[in-house]
Amino acid sequence: MPKVQYGHKTIEYSFKEKEKLKSHYITVDKGDGVVLKGKSISDDKAQKLILKRAKWILDKLDLVSSIGDDDIVTGSRIQYLGRKYYVELFENNSHEKILIDFTESKFKVLLPKSLNNQIELKHAFENFLRLKAEEKLKPRIKKLGDITGLDYNNFKIRKLEKRWGSCTPSNDIIINIDAVKLPYSLIDYLLIHELVHTKIKSHSKEFWAELSKHIPNWKELDDKMYGMKL
Repeated sequence: MPKVQYGHKTIEYSFKEKEKLKSHYITVDKGDGVVLKGKSISDDKAQKLILKRAKWILDKLDLVSSIGDDDIVTGSRIQYLGRKYYVELFENNSHEKILIDFTESKFKVLLPKSLNNQIELKHAFENFLRLKAEEKLKPRIKKLGDITGLDYNNFKIRKLEKRWGSCTPSNDIIINIDAVKLPYSLIDYLLIHELVHTKIKSHSKEFWAELSKHIPNWKELDDKMYGMKL
């Protein structure tokens, strides 16, 4: 990773090429650190751009280092449908509640000053993700049920602590709200997995044989699911 010296401080940074940008700009966040973005330039010019904003960069690095891992601030990344998207917060007292707008590239959050705290922000994002889970997953499981011929009773979105989903004895399928953070390939695997449980309740050889009829590469997807953080 390239770095520059500013007094007694060393600033490490990465360069992200974006040829469509008219000028270069710098971002600083907890996950990615210091990133210079813009058209391809020489190492010497990149170092000069970093040094020009060195004091601002060091101030930002101090700020993000004090942020808790779970705090939602401008520069945070929220996982949604398999990708982590940038969060940008704006105080706006013309609203009485927190508004979250997803623009396909980032989360734009408008919040009254009175609600600008982590408890309210996290609650707002949980509600947003719950609505998106209902919107994205309900029609998807209906379509997959029709394709597989596996019938379920009710479909519910819940906050589950230790599992991605479950199927009850009466064939109600319950899916963790956090499933909407997964890529569609794993969402479909999860939904079909629970649909197969409407037919075979245990994880027996018969279950995996039935699952393989609908998802031949289920082992690969199951390994990926196991590695995903709940």
